[in-house]
Amino acid sequence: MIKEKEKRSDSKFTIRFVAIVRYELLWNIRKKKFLGMIIVAFALATIALVVPVILSSVRNEPIPQNPDQAITTGLGIGGFGFFLFAVVIAMNSISGEFESGTIVPLLTKPVSRTMIFFGKLFASFLILLTTYVILLCYLSIGSIVVYGPQNNLHLLPLSLIGSIISTFIWVSMILAIGTLSKSSMIAALAAFGTWMGLGIASGIVSLTTEQAWVLNFLPGSGALGSLDSFGSLSTGTDSIASNLITIVLNPSANVTYYRMSFRPPYTRILLYTEPLLNVLARSIGVAVAYILLFMFVSWFALKRAEVVE
Repeated sequence: MIKEKEKRSDSKFTIRFVAIVRYELLWNIRKKKFLGMIIVAFALATIALVVPVILSSVRNEPIPQNPDQAITTGLGIGGFGFFLFAVVIAMNSISGEFESGTIVPLLTKPVSRTMIFFGKLFASFLILLTTYVILLCYLSIGSIVVYGPQNNLHLLPLSLIGSIISTFIWVSMILAIGTLSKSSMIAALAAFGTWMGLGIASGIVSLTTEQAWVLNFLPGSGALGSLDSFGSLSTGTDSIASNLITIVLNPSANVTYYRMSFRPPYTRILLYTEPLLNVLARSIGVAVAYILLFMFVSWFALKRAEVVE
């Protein structure tokens, strides 16, 4: 008897949770701006693939084969792309319910605020996952067509996982701001100001001070380092995807940090060196910490929010 009640309870929970997820998915699909963002992302990806072909035709030179194009490019949207996708997906996920008044009928349903929160969060994850998988497949196929056979395509899931983690920092931040303010505009503008401020500070601090390590504990691009003989590398949460692939291909790689000297002879000054594995582990840990923190703030704010009809 008890087991039958538990089964019915689990069944009811699943049905209600799926209903919330479906509601949020339909909400997002109906947003023209979300569809527009998808179109823009694919348009930019297409341009990135087509431009080399056009230049090759104009110069009458063959396109050089690049077997690592797919894994080095990844989604090809960078930190700003992660932020934009987060804004489109999350800016009015919860705050929009308060702005439009739909939060009232939603709360009359036999669902808790906690279920509403996690249902919306899961729907955001599904939308992001689907979009990124399609975009990654599109760019990978395009890389094969333009640059020839590609190596290490089995590592692309790492790029997908890293990109989702990087994006969800901004998703959770926007959800937290939106839930606290109950304003989609404030959520978008505050998050954009944060992203812009961190981006500007990152470049200045990395080049001019010895305190660039602080950037590694903030969301964004982090400090700028040099990866052995492979060139520059960003150490922040926006670079988790590329660093995941790099550590698999070069497990013993080290990252060296410099700052610029603004006195003659204007050379780089060595600060310190650390294994790339440490950089990656730290950026993932920082990302998870921020995601959990912002998710808790958003959940708590929704639980305590007053709803006026």
